[in-house]
Amino acid sequence: MATDKRKVQEINAGSMADIAFLLLIFFLVATTMNTDTGLVRMLPPMPPEDQKQEDIKVKERNLFLVLISGSGNIMAGNPGKQEIIDLRQLKEKAKEFILNPMDSEDLPEKTDKEIELADGSKWVYPESQGVISLQTTRDTNYQSYIMVQNELTRAFNEVRDDVAMRKFGAKFSELPEEQRNAVSKAVPQKISEAEPRNIKK
Repeated sequence: MATDKRKVQEINAGSMADIAFLLLIFFLVATTMNTDTGLVRMLPPMPPEDQKQEDIKVKERNLFLVLISGSGNIMAGNPGKQEIIDLRQLKEKAKEFILNPMDSEDLPEKTDKEIELADGSKWVYPESQGVISLQTTRDTNYQSYIMVQNELTRAFNEVRDDVAMRKFGAKFSELPEEQRNAVSKAVPQKISEAEPRNIKK
């Protein structure tokens, strides 16, 4: 009896490897990756090991406490006078604290600061002595923390814009570096995450 001795043809796998490679490239290009959210902050240099850590002493009127609870509630105000506020109110409260437009005795003191400009002239600006203290609990949500930080940063940025417009006639971001440095010295971003110790008025 005759047997069928025809050979089975081999499958060419070269084209399948090409297709798999093209699919891999497609998914790499088409897939979106979640990016981590973070804050742009310039950290201070590490102090020498033998240096003692001192408590931060701030007058009560110069301190604006912002506490974020684990449930996301925000309490803000002077020590002992904090109240629950909405995130949308935080920026305006912080701006009022930084500027103290009516020179209220419940809001920060101001000290005349002499700032040297690029042309050699001097600019005297009443710098706020206020410090915003941001505090959290162990169960505070990271997203809430980022949103509060953003609002506080926006408050400082808007104050800097106002000062820049009055002094140099342009927004802070549009100024040359020397003028931006001058405005930053006039309105330093004082956001502390250390536990301050209060001293009375």
